[in-house]
Amino acid sequence: MMTSKSTKPLKTGLAVNLRPIRWCLSATTLFVFSLLCFSASALTIGAAQPDLYLSQLQGKKVALVVNQTSEVEGTHLVDYLLDKNVTITKVMAPEHGFRGDAGAGETISDGVDTRTGLPVLSLYGKTKKPSPEMLADSDVIIFDIQDVGARFYTYISTLHLVLEAAAEQQKQVIVLDRPNPNGMFTDGPIREEGFASFVGMDPIPLLHGMTVGELAQMMRGEQWFNQADTLELLVIPVANYTKSVTYDLPVAPSPNLPNAQSIQLYPSLCLFEATTVSVGRGTPFPFQVIGHDKVALGTFSFTPISMPNSAPSPKLQDVKLHGQDLRRAANEGFDLTLLLQAFNQFKQAGELFIDRPDFFDKLSGTDTLRKAIEAGQSEQQIRASWQPALKQFKQQRQPYLLYPEF
Repeated sequence: MMTSKSTKPLKTGLAVNLRPIRWCLSATTLFVFSLLCFSASALTIGAAQPDLYLSQLQGKKVALVVNQTSEVEGTHLVDYLLDKNVTITKVMAPEHGFRGDAGAGETISDGVDTRTGLPVLSLYGKTKKPSPEMLADSDVIIFDIQDVGARFYTYISTLHLVLEAAAEQQKQVIVLDRPNPNGMFTDGPIREEGFASFVGMDPIPLLHGMTVGELAQMMRGEQWFNQADTLELLVIPVANYTKSVTYDLPVAPSPNLPNAQSIQLYPSLCLFEATTVSVGRGTPFPFQVIGHDKVALGTFSFTPISMPNSAPSPKLQDVKLHGQDLRRAANEGFDLTLLLQAFNQFKQAGELFIDRPDFFDKLSGTDTLRKAIEAGQSEQQIRASWQPALKQFKQQRQPYLLYPEF
């Protein structure tokens, strides 16, 4: 399992080919799965297995959906592919931008990569789904972005829209898979009808326990986007990976998830974003603390300040807060303990806790969690309410899994 002690800053296979058919897994997938189970070699990300996908790029014009995490043995995928004479037409960047230096929710503008001269088009601004004009000069789209396993982490929403655009425009998609650092957990409420948003596009649990490659197969197989059954999808799995493997990311996936501990705590702390409590944006330890100025959630003190690249205007900026230092906490998965404790402390103090209920419900994927908390239900009661849907989801996703779970 992922370590709960690492606060060290992160540095800022075989192919499964899904042709336009309606059934889910081919014999190739099962063959791949078997080899992944029994190989004793080192874990190898999809991008680092060029023999499995370079042949697909010969004579093709290629668009990349990448960011700062898209490294192959210390080299960015853009440079890696250019060195192998791949014709790249453009880069398309998700939330936080191509270099990963924009804060959460900041609009990303189009530009040019100064190193290569390639156009960089934003998929996190006015345009979140690639337009026909954006893909007109490309034959293949490569998606290679590190995810963290939480439904509200928007890279998988970008994946959804890229797959849909590719299907509609008859473009092939190649997903270069990477491990899920929270892959050992499948937990939380399923996103319900009426709560779809960019922080929850598909009906999956808050912690889905899948890799980007597995999710791409499920999105296609369950036809969660337009013309899904026409999409030509190639997934390059991570070699020698299981969901129980500890995987500390070599590159920070976004400015406010700088280390393994923040990634471990993120699923449990993200719902605080819809409350009056700070999770440490604007500090050196985002998503590793909680605090408030009026309700002392603990004895640890910190003061959020403006940080241009990660938190230009953090919650409770320049105010001294009192709360908990979680940099060595063992909380993991989707832990409701801190949320319920804080709710009760705010209730006793007569202070507003959930100040953005609509956003809380979008992050949760349902309004039942918020209503259960407000009704005073215990964590055990709340968790019990998720179990039937989680059981059904685990059965539903089974045909799309590429790796042993444990």
